[in-house]
Amino acid sequence: MITRTIAVAALATVVFTAQAEARDQIRIVGSSTVFPFATAVAEAFGKTTKFKTPVVESTGSGGGLKLFCAGSGVEHPDITNASRRIKKSEVETCAKNGIKDITEVKIGFDGIVIANSKAAPKFKLTRRDVWLALAKEVPEGNKDGGKLVPNPNKTWKDVDPSLPATKIEVLGPPPTSGTRDAFAELALEGGCDTFESVEALKKSDKDMYKAACQSIREDGAYVEAGENDNLIVQKLEANKDALGVFGFSFLDQNTDFIQGSTVDGVEPTFENISAQKYPVSRSLYFYVKNAHVKSIPGIEQYLAEFTSDKAWGPDGYLAEKGLIPLPDDERKSQAQAAAKLSPLSM
Repeated sequence: MITRTIAVAALATVVFTAQAEARDQIRIVGSSTVFPFATAVAEAFGKTTKFKTPVVESTGSGGGLKLFCAGSGVEHPDITNASRRIKKSEVETCAKNGIKDITEVKIGFDGIVIANSKAAPKFKLTRRDVWLALAKEVPEGNKDGGKLVPNPNKTWKDVDPSLPATKIEVLGPPPTSGTRDAFAELALEGGCDTFESVEALKKSDKDMYKAACQSIREDGAYVEAGENDNLIVQKLEANKDALGVFGFSFLDQNTDFIQGSTVDGVEPTFENISAQKYPVSRSLYFYVKNAHVKSIPGIEQYLAEFTSDKAWGPDGYLAEKGLIPLPDDERKSQAQAAAKLSPLSM
C-alpha cells in the first residue's frame, strides 16, 4: 500500500511537470490597482528577455487569491496581485489545497482617492463625512451619542452644511476588491472612530463595532462599479455629480479629466502618500506560488525585473505610472525575499 501511494505521488509530480512545461507563459491574476504595474513589468519583461510576455488578468484581490489558492498545476495562476495583505483564512485555504510555500512581496504604497469630474467643484472631505455619507447606519441626527439608524443622508449638504447640496452618489469597487477592504478599514472606520459612542463598541462588542463602522449602505448612494477602475473614471467624466473610489494611479493617469478630493485637509499626491501623510493609503503586494517556479519558465526572471530599481525604484518606470516606492532599505529586503523565494510568515 505504501509503495502504491509513493507511485501515485510520483506519477502526480510527473503529470504536473509535463502539464506545466506545456504552459510557457506566466499567468498572473488579482488586484485591479496592481494590474497596471504588473502589466508594465510584464511588457518590459517580454521585450527584454527570451520569455513570452506574461498574461495578466484583473480579477480583484479577493478573486485573485481565490484562484491562486485553488490548487497547483498548469490550470492555476502562478502569481496573484493584491491591494491588501493576504488573510489568514486565505493562507489556510491555500494549505488545504496543497499550496504551502508562498512568497510575499510588498511592492510599494498606494492611496485610495475619492475623485470627481473637473467639470464640478473640488470636494474637501473628512473621513467623518465619508462615513456619514456611505455607512449603512449612522447616529441619529449625525450626532455623537445618538442611536444608530438607517442612513437618512441624501445629499452631501445633509452630511455637512459646508458641502454641496448634490445627491450622494459614489461609484466604487465591490466586496471582492482589496480597494474596497482598505477603503472600509481606512476611510469608513477612520470616520466612524470620530464618534466616541461608536468607537466605544470596539471594547464592548467588536463584531457590532465592525458592522457599524464598515458596512456600506445599499440604497443606491454607493454603486458597485465592478473591478475595472478605468470604467469608474469614464463614468465620472459622464456624470459630474458623482464621486468615485479607486487607487491613486488611476487619478495620476487621468488628471486632465478628474480631480482628487482632499481628505482631512490632505491632498492625494505622490509626495503626501509617500510621506504617509495622506490618511487613506495602504501597501500593495503580490504573492508567488513557489511550487511553480521550477516548472513555469521565467518566474524568477519576472521577479527580478519587478524588484529592479529600473522598475520599482524612485525613478523607475512604475513610479511614472503612479506606484509610490518603498523606502530604500525596505525595497532591498523585499527584493532579497523575492530572489530567495522566502516563505510567507504571517
